[in-house]
Amino acid sequence: MSKAILIPGKEKRVWSRHPWIFRSDIEKVEGEFEPGDVVDILSSRGRFLARGFYNPASQISLRVMTYRQEPVDRSFIFRRVHEAVAYRRTFADLQSCRLIFAESDGLPALIADAFGEVIVIQCLALGMERFKKDVVEALIEELHPKGIWERNDVPVRKLEGLEMQTGLLYGEVPDRVMMKENGIRFLVDVKEGQKTGFFLDQKENRAAIAPFVRGKRVLDCFTHTGSFALHAGYYGAQEVTGVDISEYACEFAAENARLNGLADRVRFITANAFDLLAEKSRAGEKYDVIILDPPAFTKSRATVDSARRGYKEINLRAMKMIEKGGYLITCSCSQHILPEAFQQIVTEAANDARVLLRQVEFRTQGKDHPILPASPETQYLKCGIYQVFPV
Repeated sequence: MSKAILIPGKEKRVWSRHPWIFRSDIEKVEGEFEPGDVVDILSSRGRFLARGFYNPASQISLRVMTYRQEPVDRSFIFRRVHEAVAYRRTFADLQSCRLIFAESDGLPALIADAFGEVIVIQCLALGMERFKKDVVEALIEELHPKGIWERNDVPVRKLEGLEMQTGLLYGEVPDRVMMKENGIRFLVDVKEGQKTGFFLDQKENRAAIAPFVRGKRVLDCFTHTGSFALHAGYYGAQEVTGVDISEYACEFAAENARLNGLADRVRFITANAFDLLAEKSRAGEKYDVIILDPPAFTKSRATVDSARRGYKEINLRAMKMIEKGGYLITCSCSQHILPEAFQQIVTEAANDARVLLRQVEFRTQGKDHPILPASPETQYLKCGIYQVFPV
């Protein structure tokens, strides 16, 4: 087996159990290899540290698979998939769940989401792509799905030297899949929808809004296919308005509302949420609860300042529109905005809006998206629930 030898001092990252090693941390690679091969990772003094995929074309050149000198083969993959599913069997509905969360499950760059009896997988690294067939067969053995679909239409694959592609990997997959989340039925577009078709990471956060929306007037911005809005309606909100810039998303959300018998109380409008918040704020319109769940405003550290301004703007406008004692439910899925930074943004917005915030909860992604303390990148979702009072 080839050996990747690290620059002196760079082994600390591996000792801390961070699963990534960057190209700049590697002194040399000894032995013959093909990109995507499994190699031993050694300290500058030749001490074995870990074993992982090596791709010299990627900025993240080494992705740790194991800290033991053990074979990384078909049996290894089957064991890791089994362990990932077994963990989720303890608490999750396996037909509405992230089954595999990449590095957090010891399967770097691999995502598997379950929607009803269909599984959608996404593979973002060359080394894991080589084991895709084994992953599919392991999932079939564990869960016996009706179909498995791949959503590898992600530009980051190009950085790994991989083509973007989608398609059927097993069985049959309809254009729309029925899934139930927290008792609510959703149609999921696994073939054309964003990411794998539905954002499962907010499942527990959506359930957490139940006490705050009953009998209330609710505005849900960046609603996508209506997940927060439908939860508000299901939990007894008097009136819910969902807003999204995508007409297709709003039509899809309205269909989900009809599916659950909520179309009389939950409606959707196509609009830019920034513009709509500004317009309604100027008009003096008020809501009991406002939900902000925007897409990531930054994908890199270079645009963090711009993202901070965006988050502050929407939170400030929302705070001004909330009735006394009402609630702001505000989220960020930007990995580069750390929890403390997001809380600071919300606090600054409250100061400028001249409101007092009372934090009810500060949450993160669901348990099916487990976090590695050694890898801050695995904790990306922030969800704050605040009560709002004018001052």
